[in-house]
Amino acid sequence: MVQQTIEQQVLNVVNKHMRLNIEGLENANIDPTKSMRDLGATSLDAVEIASASMRELKVKVPRTKLGSVKNIQELVDLLAEVKIQQG
Repeated sequence: MVQQTIEQQVLNVVNKHMRLNIEGLENANIDPTKSMRDLGATSLDAVEIASASMRELKVKVPRTKLGSVKNIQELVDLLAEVKIQQG
């Protein structure tokens, strides 16, 4: 799978879990340059979105790395990088 395809797959998974966990995003266009907080997520929502995305993508990322993520695109980049490394 090429890197761009993996990044799109990760973005789709993260967006799905954001729509499931944040009210009002069901039909919204999600801007990946925004933070989850900007879109109405609580800290618990952010943890659930990251955890559910990792489970669905079958990747593990240390919580210390997740703590440095500032916006949705950075989360997608991190998860895609780990997925590519894990094959």
